[in-house]
Parts: sequence; structure tokens; C-alpha cells
Amino acid sequence: MSSQEVETVSTGADKAKLAVAAVLVVGAIVAFYALSKQGSLAQWAALLVLLGAAVATFFTAEQGKALIAYGRESARELRKVVWPTRKEAGQMTAYVFAFVVVMALFLWFTDKTLEWLFYDLILGWKR
Repeated sequence: MSSQEVETVSTGADKAKLAVAAVLVVGAIVAFYALSKQGSLAQWAALLVLLGAAVATFFTAEQGKALIAYGRESARELRKVVWPTRKEAGQMTAYVFAFVVVMALFLWFTDKTLEWLFYDLILGWKR
């Protein structure tokens, strides 16, 4: 296996964009509470506009572009998945259910055997 180092290059502009996005988020929260006397419409409008601006600013930075690329790659990989048919899913569910029942019976039998062995034979605490 070859070890590849991932190098993150962050320019001053990207750092500034992230700082602006953070300031916009804080500003959105402050505006929401500062506009409480103006009514809920003004509160929500300010909150949504400022949060939208923060998201837009974030997605113009390199980290935001990387997040978008990650989402696209994930969607592409999801399209490659071969999903089971309804019949296959039902069969696998039945197998799992049967295994759980068998395992529960095995554990119950083991518990009762150990209970009988320790309490009745070794300790002599018959009920």
C-alpha cells in the first residue's frame, strides 16, 4: 500500500471567506434576537437571508467546493450500488429472524443447563 499524503492548501482568500461566513452566521443569530420587537416576519427574514449568505460564502471557499465534490462522488457511488429485490430482502430478513430464534433457544438452553448444574448439583439449592 502506498501512503499518499493529503496536503491542504488554504489561501488567505479562503480563510477570509470562512471568517466572513462565520461572522454572517453569528450576525444571523444576533439579528434574529435583535429584531424580536419588529415581528416574527422580520426575524425570520433576517435569519434566512444572513444564513443563506453564509452558506453561499462558504461554498465559494475551497472547503465548500470540496464538500460539494464529496457530495457528488457519494451520489455517484450510490448509483453503483446493486440493491436487493423485494424477494431477496424478504429472504434475508427471514434468515436473520430464524437465526435470532435459534440463538435465543440456544442461550435459554445454556442458561437453564448452567442454572441446574450450579444450583441443583453443586450447591444443592433445590427449589
